[in-house]
Parts: sequence; C-alpha cells; structure tokens
Amino acid sequence: MANDKKNTHFPMLDSNTSHLHPLKALTKRITEAYGPSGYEQTVRELIRAEIENYADEIRVDALGNLIARKKGTGATPRKKVMLAAHMDEIGVIVTHIDEKGFARFAPIGGVFPLTLFGQRCRFANGVIGVFGREVKNSSTSEVTLNKLFIDVGATSKDDAPIQVGDPAGFWRDFADLGKRIVAKAMDDRIGCVVLIEVMRELKKSPHDVYFVFTVQEEVGLRGATTSAYGVQPDLAIAVDVTGTGDTPEANPMAVQLGKGPAIKVKDAGMLAHPAVKNLLAETARAEKIPYQFEVLTGGTTDAMAMQTTREGVPAGCLSIPTRYIHTPSEMIDFDDLQNAIKLLVAVLNKPFKLD
Repeated sequence: MANDKKNTHFPMLDSNTSHLHPLKALTKRITEAYGPSGYEQTVRELIRAEIENYADEIRVDALGNLIARKKGTGATPRKKVMLAAHMDEIGVIVTHIDEKGFARFAPIGGVFPLTLFGQRCRFANGVIGVFGREVKNSSTSEVTLNKLFIDVGATSKDDAPIQVGDPAGFWRDFADLGKRIVAKAMDDRIGCVVLIEVMRELKKSPHDVYFVFTVQEEVGLRGATTSAYGVQPDLAIAVDVTGTGDTPEANPMAVQLGKGPAIKVKDAGMLAHPAVKNLLAETARAEKIPYQFEVLTGGTTDAMAMQTTREGVPAGCLSIPTRYIHTPSEMIDFDDLQNAIKLLVAVLNKPFKLD
C-alpha cells in the first residue's frame, strides 16, 4: 500500500564547497549522502556521476554493486586487478512505533549503543530523528539498544512521518579541521573517494583495472562476494578504514593518524597474501610514500570475500587510519588520504609479479 506521507526524493544538501580543497569537497559530498546497507542508491548515483568520464565500461550488477572497468594498455592477456570500497554505512531500521510516535529500532551493521544517545539519524525522506534513552528504572551508565528509541518530533503514531521498516543512517555534517577531517560514514566512503581519485589520476595501466563500489559490506561482505565472483580478478585490493592506537589510553595498536596509509597484514577475517602486502610496501618505499603495517584484532573487510572467491584470489587491503570508527564522527588525516591515492596509482602504473 502506498504511503502518501513518504517522499521518495531525497532533498538536496547545501552544496557550497567552494572554500574546500577539491578532495575535501568530494569527501563532503560522498560522506554526507544517505546510504545504509541495502539502500545505497543515492551514493551509487553520486559516484557514477564522478567516474563516468574516466571509465571504459560501467555497470550495476543484480545486487547493486557499481563496477567500472578501465582497460589496460598492455599486451593481452592482461591481468585483472580489482579495487573494492564499500558504499554502505551502518544504520538502524524501525521495528515499532508507539502511540506517542516514538520509534523502536534494530541495528543495521555494527551499531554501538554507547555512541547513540543524543545523536541524530536521517531517513531517506529527509526526516531527522534524535536517539533518546529510557530513564526510569535505568542506571545512568546503562545504554543498550532495547532502552533506546528514536524521536522524530511526532505527537502520535498517526503523525509520525516514518513507518515500520524504514531505515536510517547517522546524521552529522562534514567538518574540516585542516590537517584532519571528520564526517559520518568515513567507513567506507573515504575508500570510495580513494577509488574515484585513483581512476581520475590513472592515465595508463598495463592491467585491466576494475573499480568496484560494493554494497552491504557492513552486514556480511555481500557485495564483494558477488562482484568478485563475476570479475574473476587476478589480484584484489580492498580500500577500507582501520582503527588507531594514538588516542589517550587506547588499546595498543601500531597505527597512527598522519603516518601514512596502513598496509594490512592480518585482521580477524583474513591474512593478507604476502605478495600483495609486499607489492604495496615495496612500491611505497620506492616512491617514498609513508606507510604503516596494520594488524587488526577485530573486524575484517571486503578483502576477505575477494580472497575466497572461486578457487581463491591473491588479496590484500590498504587501510585509511581512522579514529572513532562506527560513530557519527569518524576522523582521518588528510595526508593519509592523499598518500593512499598516490600509492595505488603507483602500484597500478607498472607490471608486477606475485611471487
């Protein structure tokens, strides 16, 4: 049944980015877009508009992955290289609306209850909600999903501009702190920004390069699973975020903001192929690009799905060090972003052997 209260057209945001560095302006546009897992359409169209003049082929597969191919200039058969970054962000989905118009919800992906109280979310129709917390019979430190609700300003259930099944993403605007930048959904829109810029800067490559903007990573690497099966790459590299150990009393981790992109050695889901890890590190050293090695004890990326597709693919991951992952205010270093782009362009510019 149609819902005449719902507006299926997402309202335009303030597009004044003339004061920003072009790469920061792109990051603002991409991170502020709406796109929880399974609802990546808006992000996909933004990215398609950015890359359509740089790709030889663009298609969208049945699951919603955006796959852009840039043909190589080398002799055939050329190696097929797949770069993947996921378009989706974590979010919530409405499970119930009470008579006063307050909504209960379930998580989409890894939502931390501690980060929600007092924060805002945004629905596809532009409605803004505030996360509230039950107070009665709750301790001041108790923050669990079943004690939280979303307040959209409604006075009754009939007045609510949302309905059961509506998804929402976090809402915070982009902030330029100079050397550091902050936004919601850096995980993994910043990986999408890297792929867009690599596509623009990569003039000639001996390889056929597939730039894949995947869906539903936050709920099980689903887009990477299907797209890698279709592309059948000879080499696969995910571009995603990773945590840091450089904040007060942080868990020990040898990754810091500003020390360069992080080349993954291991995470909770995969061991990077040694040849891919070495290719990234040796290229960084040759090009004098700063880098770090990453060992992540929890979490994984699209690289895990690409590594295990078909009969197996040599896969690795280049990570952007990020503070406050899976919160509405994820922070990265601008130099790390630029150096990640430089490193991938350098890797793709030359032939390589995976010994």
